[in-house]
Amino acid sequence: MLERITRSITSASLFLAVYFLLNIALRIALPHTLDLDEAEQSFYSQYLLAGYGPQPPFYNWIQYAIVSVTGISMWVLSVPKNIILFGCYLFYGLAAREVLKSRSLAAVAMLSLITLPQVGLMAQRELTHTVALLFATSLFLFGFFRTLRQPTIWSYLVIGIATGIGLISKYNFAILPFAALIAVLPERKWRSRLIDWRLLPAAVLAILIVLPHALWLPDNLASASAPTLERMTAEDLAPAGLPRIGQGLLSLVIAVLGFVALPIVLIAAAFRRDFFRALSASSPMIRVIERMMVISLLAFVGVVLFAGASDIHERWLDPCLLVLLIYLFLKLETAGFDLSAGLARFRPVVPVFMVAILSILLFRIVGIQYIGTYTRTNVPFSGYVAELTATRKPVLIVAATKFVAGNMRLRFPDIPVVIPFFPGPGVPEYAAAKGPVLVIWRGETADDPTISPGFANDLVRSGIHLQELKTLTLPYLFGDGKRSFSIGYSWVEGGAK
Repeated sequence: MLERITRSITSASLFLAVYFLLNIALRIALPHTLDLDEAEQSFYSQYLLAGYGPQPPFYNWIQYAIVSVTGISMWVLSVPKNIILFGCYLFYGLAAREVLKSRSLAAVAMLSLITLPQVGLMAQRELTHTVALLFATSLFLFGFFRTLRQPTIWSYLVIGIATGIGLISKYNFAILPFAALIAVLPERKWRSRLIDWRLLPAAVLAILIVLPHALWLPDNLASASAPTLERMTAEDLAPAGLPRIGQGLLSLVIAVLGFVALPIVLIAAAFRRDFFRALSASSPMIRVIERMMVISLLAFVGVVLFAGASDIHERWLDPCLLVLLIYLFLKLETAGFDLSAGLARFRPVVPVFMVAILSILLFRIVGIQYIGTYTRTNVPFSGYVAELTATRKPVLIVAATKFVAGNMRLRFPDIPVVIPFFPGPGVPEYAAAKGPVLVIWRGETADDPTISPGFANDLVRSGIHLQELKTLTLPYLFGDGKRSFSIGYSWVEGGAK
């Protein structure tokens, strides 16, 4: 059966579609408390903006468009994410088909994406903007390889669309088209692709996609870049000078190993001696891919040396190393070995990973009492809502964080949920509110709902004066009943005083 599934991209895609439907069903069956990225999308879906802060807006625009038609729900948060992830796998398979002669090998390369932890597990667990980045990267690889093999106006336009989407999905995507451009230069047979007239409409298309956010960015550079720079520099942990550079380079090496180690070990175990003998195989396409990965990683070395980055995360390497699996299978094919035995050993890895990932996603929520580390999805927001609105319903909800705001928005889809000073000054909705307003926050820790001084000051500046601060504490969902999570809240009457 597994051999039939991997005979073509079409059959492998149908197999993947079933897997993603199972992921959607699992997320709907689990508690509807939103994780951080889900809550962010729930909250932001109220607004159509050119920029939303530290992350580019592509995923937010997609979510806003869908919510505008269907309204907010757990389905609306889960289904688009899985469709985009499915698109990542599909275009990765199409990219593999452009460089691999064997249709079966291309299908296996597509399915093997699930062995990359950042794609198989992390993207399903909590990520959103990175999901859009993965899709854009696969789409770019498809357009890029197609243009090298058989250039058409459409292949160039695919590159333009992918570049535009990638740049407004994650800023680090910019490394990929730059690396691809440089990687092609030494190859005489493909150098002409870089001076083809069809590259111009592709560039124009990319610019048009990026333009709304690009016009927003100069005036909002601090809010767009500061959080990422703080995570990269790890100022509280890393010293200055050479020690910081050393820590940054070590962090990059660890991130690369964390990204590539598992799929390399699995493929090496399946193909055994053929894998190691194939490492010396080369071709023009292999050389291009090698240069792309090396140039991309050198860009991160530059970030460490010149930007002071000391903490590189694995997911930041997605546009640099996602092509790895195509590269490895291309090496194996180019070496000319009989790969049937290796493929037979590797195929079962895919369904095993699928079952393992679904099991992890389930057990990390329902088996939390045995793990001990509670997730945000275990926070009992449904219980909070039932308690808080037993006697009255708010006409406006003012929340302290996106996590709280997004979860309240999911449960009150027809009620505005706002955060002070986002996206504009103060809370203008409060002045027009006619009825009870619920102000809600979480503290620094799970059992301490103390209101933060920053949120308290923002409320005062917005004209909201809290009369009585209250606390609501409920046990974690699927917990042992001994640990609980607390929120703080206050009811006030709408209208600026």
